[in-house]
Amino acid sequence: MVIAWIMTVYTLNFNYLSYMSIRNSENHKIKKKMSNNVKTCPLVTIQLPIYNEKYVAARLINSICRLDFPKERMEIQVLDDSDDETSNIIETLVDKYNKVGFSITVFRRVNRSGYKAGALKEGLKFAKGEFIAIFDADFIPASDFLRKALSYFDDSKIGLVQGRWGHINEMYSILTKAQAVCLDFHFFIEQKAKSLTHLFMNFNGTAGIWRTTCIKDAGGWHTGTLVEDLDLSFRAQMKGWKCMFDENLVVNAELPVQMNAAKRQQFRWAKGSVQVAKKLLIILLCHRKLPIDTKIQIFIQLTKHIINPLFLIQFLIFPILLLMNYQIYDTAWAPAVGIVVYLLLGPVTYMIMIRKIWRENWKTKALHYLFMIFYATGISINNSVAIFDALLGRRNEFLRTPKFGIMEKNQDWKNNKYVLPFTKTTLLEIFFGVYGCVTIAISLLSGNPIFVPLIAIQTIGFIYVAYLSIIQSKNNDKETSLYLGPSTKYSLQDVRTKDPLT
Repeated sequence: MVIAWIMTVYTLNFNYLSYMSIRNSENHKIKKKMSNNVKTCPLVTIQLPIYNEKYVAARLINSICRLDFPKERMEIQVLDDSDDETSNIIETLVDKYNKVGFSITVFRRVNRSGYKAGALKEGLKFAKGEFIAIFDADFIPASDFLRKALSYFDDSKIGLVQGRWGHINEMYSILTKAQAVCLDFHFFIEQKAKSLTHLFMNFNGTAGIWRTTCIKDAGGWHTGTLVEDLDLSFRAQMKGWKCMFDENLVVNAELPVQMNAAKRQQFRWAKGSVQVAKKLLIILLCHRKLPIDTKIQIFIQLTKHIINPLFLIQFLIFPILLLMNYQIYDTAWAPAVGIVVYLLLGPVTYMIMIRKIWRENWKTKALHYLFMIFYATGISINNSVAIFDALLGRRNEFLRTPKFGIMEKNQDWKNNKYVLPFTKTTLLEIFFGVYGCVTIAISLLSGNPIFVPLIAIQTIGFIYVAYLSIIQSKNNDKETSLYLGPSTKYSLQDVRTKDPLT
């Protein structure tokens, strides 16, 4: 019951943020009316942190050089830590773009010290721009991104403008649909609720622009956590800087198409959040100038991944209680009431927000929300391992999320170079899948069939994640071609001869 109450508090927070996101819409409308396309063109440094991204590196660099912004006002830094053929692809493109007037430089370090944060920190030493735009390798900014984003910086208190992640391959599979709706909830609800309010909003690591003085005032990039973006944005807001999110400032990106890649990404985010909590939470909660509701939201955001191990503990305990004939509820109708309350606080609220956000397309998104439940359940084991890693202080390598240049449904990636093997975590997922089947049987035999649908959904989630982790684990290093566009493969020779602006 204690676990149930804790999880209910975190669920109620989603309801609160949903309300705040609707309330904050007016604030955003006023801000939008105040901002027009930037009239002057300040010098902007664009940082592109890349590590072994042979399938998407060229796509990124090409999109950056197509931005509708004066060449002489853009300083492009390719922060390349690659140790494979990605470096050759980058060198070839950088040379060609330099010849047509772009200021684009490749930065290579002796080692990957600090990983992405270390690369950004190194590039910042040489950055000349008044603003710093950051794009990960799998992102494709629209040509008007800089002009739209820079318009908000007329307000001298704004230190960060964050764009919303779009999804170029959302319809590729059930996995990508689940990830897409999960990320959309984060942006449309959480980020929108916190933007330009006294609640702390986080930078998402990419598709955003920082004021250079803000980064330096906050202490720059720190390399002690796996989520340098969350770390910096919280330190910046402690200094009094404001963070802005614009839901209409969309930057398309590629979602992970392999389950093991998606799990790696979630592992990094979960572990990093706990690392930041260990580093900053006490300082933030003791900050005299922060309102109480700001501190509550900071606590929830930095500790929200704790619901993963709590959920697993509850999942393990429940059938044991049934076998012991333990009286979980005092009355026969109490289980039904409990389930109804759960539905009202969780799925019903999600459905209301889905209808409000997606309107005509809400039925499709509602189905994707079901996929998200399966995905979130199955991924809870992976995230629980990440939390214990962080709590025990284990330092592990910043492992990037491999991308394969997948933009269309008919593209295949299973024989590509960066395909990941499944890990020992998959064995735990199999165990929980089997355990869930046993729990269903116990629920039926003990005369508690009312719990079966909920347990079945959770069990399907464990089996689904374990199944994809195994069948998608084939690895083949023979792949030597790379993607520069949808449904088109090019060799390195094509990169050398192809005009960079066509």
